[in-house]
Amino acid sequence: TLSLCVCVCRMEWQPDEQGLQQVLQLLKDSQSPDTATQRAVQEKLEQLNQFPDFNNYLIFVLTSLKSEDEPTRSLSGLILKNNVKAHYQNFPPLVADFIKRECLNNIGDPSPLIRATIGILITTIASKGELQTWPELLPQLCNLLNSEDYNTCEGSFGALQKICEDSSELLDSDALNRPLNIMIPKFLQFFKHCSPKIRSHAIACVNQFISSRAQALMDHIDTFIESLFALAGDEDCEVRKNVCRALVMLLEVRIDRLIPHMHSIIQYMLQRTQDPDENVSLEACEFWLTLAEQPVCKEALSGHLVQLIPILVNGMKYSEIDIILLKGDVEEEDDTVPDSEQDIKPRFHKSRTVTLQHEGGEGEEGEDHDDDDDDDDTLSDWNLRECVQRPALDVLANESGILVLGAIAEGCMQGMVPYLPELMPHLIQCLCDKKALVRSIACWTLSRYAHWVVSQPPDSHLKPLMTELLKRILDGNKRVQEAACSAFATLEEEACTELVPYLSFILDTLVFAFGKYQHKNLLILYDAIGTLADSVGHHLNQPEYIEKLMPPLIAKWNELKDEDKDLFPLLECLSSVATALQSGFLPYCEPVYQRCVTLVQKTLAQAMMYSQQPDQYEAPDKDFMIVALDLLSGLAEGLGGHVDQLVSRSNIMTLLFQCMQVRSVCVWGEEGGVQC
Repeated sequence: TLSLCVCVCRMEWQPDEQGLQQVLQLLKDSQSPDTATQRAVQEKLEQLNQFPDFNNYLIFVLTSLKSEDEPTRSLSGLILKNNVKAHYQNFPPLVADFIKRECLNNIGDPSPLIRATIGILITTIASKGELQTWPELLPQLCNLLNSEDYNTCEGSFGALQKICEDSSELLDSDALNRPLNIMIPKFLQFFKHCSPKIRSHAIACVNQFISSRAQALMDHIDTFIESLFALAGDEDCEVRKNVCRALVMLLEVRIDRLIPHMHSIIQYMLQRTQDPDENVSLEACEFWLTLAEQPVCKEALSGHLVQLIPILVNGMKYSEIDIILLKGDVEEEDDTVPDSEQDIKPRFHKSRTVTLQHEGGEGEEGEDHDDDDDDDDTLSDWNLRECVQRPALDVLANESGILVLGAIAEGCMQGMVPYLPELMPHLIQCLCDKKALVRSIACWTLSRYAHWVVSQPPDSHLKPLMTELLKRILDGNKRVQEAACSAFATLEEEACTELVPYLSFILDTLVFAFGKYQHKNLLILYDAIGTLADSVGHHLNQPEYIEKLMPPLIAKWNELKDEDKDLFPLLECLSSVATALQSGFLPYCEPVYQRCVTLVQKTLAQAMMYSQQPDQYEAPDKDFMIVALDLLSGLAEGLGGHVDQLVSRSNIMTLLFQCMQVRSVCVWGEEGGVQC
C-alpha cells in the first residue's frame, strides 16, 4: 500500500516520513541495472503519479534532502521534470506554486549537479507557458545575479541561459513587456566577472539574440563588441568558444560593425583556429566559412592567406587516435558484415525531372547543384575538424595531401589544371593503396576532378580512372565500396556517352555488386545504375545489356513489399532505366506498371480514410505515390505509344485526377513528366 500523506498548514508543506522513505527507495531502485527492477519501478511511478503531492516529494528530495547523495537528488528532479512535461496542466495550483517556490529558493545549491537540475526544471516549467503566469521568475533570477554568493549567481545564470535558449523570441515580445530590454544590459555587466563560468554564461545568454537581431541587443551592439574584444585573451576555453561563436554570428548580421576591426579579428581567429581546445578551434573554423560567403572576403583575407592556408591544411591532418578510430592503420574486409539500421540514413524521393537530360543536356536551371554535397557523404563519419575545415578550403584553396587536393578542387580548379596531368596518375594509383581509408579518400578526391578527366582524351585518364573505380566498387571494405560507387556516379554524370564503349564492362561490375553489397551500399548502387541510364540514354537499349541489367533489378523489385521504403531508390533507378531502354523495357513493363498504379491507389485510399477519420488512421506516406508516379512518367517517356494499352486497361487517368486534388502530390506534367 502506498502511503503518501500530505501535511498542509498555513506555513509550508512537509512530507510524511513513511511516504518519503517509499520515494527514496523507489529512487534507489531506479538506479539498478536489473531489467525486472526497472519494470517494477516504472509501474510504481505510474501508480505514484496518481497522487498530486507525489511531485512535492520529488521537489523536496531535490532541494531540501541534502543528506541524500547527489545522483539520487538529481534523479528525483529529472523525474519531476518529466512529470512537468507530461502532466503539468494537471498539477494542483498549490503543488505548482510549491515547486516553483522551491526552485527559486534553492537555485544556489552548493552542488553544481543540483543547480543544473533545478535550472532544467525551471526551464521546463517556463516552456509550459509559465513565463506569462510566473511573473516573478525573470526579475528574481536577474536580482539573484547580484548575489555575493557564487553558487547563487552561477545557478541563476545557468537557468537564465536555458531560458534564453528555449524562449528567445518570447523574451523579445510584447507578451512579456520585452524583458530583454533589462536583461541584455544586465548580462553585459557580467562579461568582466571574476569567474570564467559566469563570463561564459553571460556571453552565451547574449549570443542567443544575435541571429534574430533583437532590438535590445542592437541598441547595445557597440558595447557588446567592445566587451567581446576585451575577452580576446581569456584563459578559459568556454569563454573563448563563446567569443568565437559570437563573432561568427555577428559576421552574418552586423558585419558593418566588424569591418573597422577586421584585421584584428582575423588575427584573433588565426590564433583560435590553432587553439589547443578542439571545441574552440572548431568554432573558430566556422568564421572562415562564414567570411568566405561575404562580399568583403577577398579584400579582408588577401593579406592573411599566407598564414591562414597552412593553418587550415595542418588542421586536416589525422591524429594517431583518428587513424585508430577510423581503422585507417589496418586493412579490413567487412563487406560480409550486415549493416545496422543506424548506418542507413533516411532517404527522401527526388523527382527525375531534376536530373540531367540524356545526351549531355542541361537540367532545369538551378536544379543540378543541390546534390553537390552527396559526394561528401563518404566523409560524414570522419573527424569533425576535417568536416568543418574542408568546406573552408573549398573556397580558400591550396594543396596538401589527398584530402586537401579534393577539398580545393572546386575553388582552385583553374590553378590546379597545369598540375593535373602529372597528379592524376598518382591519385589513381592511390586507389590501390593497402589502407582502406586512403582508397576511400582517393575515390572522393578523384570524383572532384571528374569534369577535367572527361575533357581529356579517353585513354589518357578516363579509361584508367574508370577501370580502377570499378575495381574499388567491388572492394572488400564497405567504406571504399560506398566512396567508389558515389565517385563513379559523379563520373557517369560528367562522361555521359563517353562511357558507351565500356558499357558491358561497367554493367558486369555493377550487376556483380548486387550480390556483394549490404543494405546501405545497395541503395547507393541503385543510384549509380540510374545515373548510368540517365547518362548513356538509348545506348543502353541493347539485348546484351538488358539481359545483364534487368534480372537483378526485377529480383530486388519482387523481394520488396509495397510498404518498404527501399522501394524509393529502386523505383527511382527503374524510372531512369525505363526511360533509357525505351521499347527494350516492354517485357517488364506490365507488372511494373500495375504495381505503380496499386501504390498510387493505396496511398489515395489511405489519404481519404485519414481525412475522414484522423483519430483512427495514420496519414499516408505520400512519397510512395510520388515515386510511383515518377516511374509511370519514365514508362510513358520510354515506351511512347506502347504505353497506350496499359493506360486503357487501368484507371490511371482517374487516379491522376484524384492526385491533382491532393496537396503536395506530384501531378502529370508536360511530355509525360511528373512535377510537384
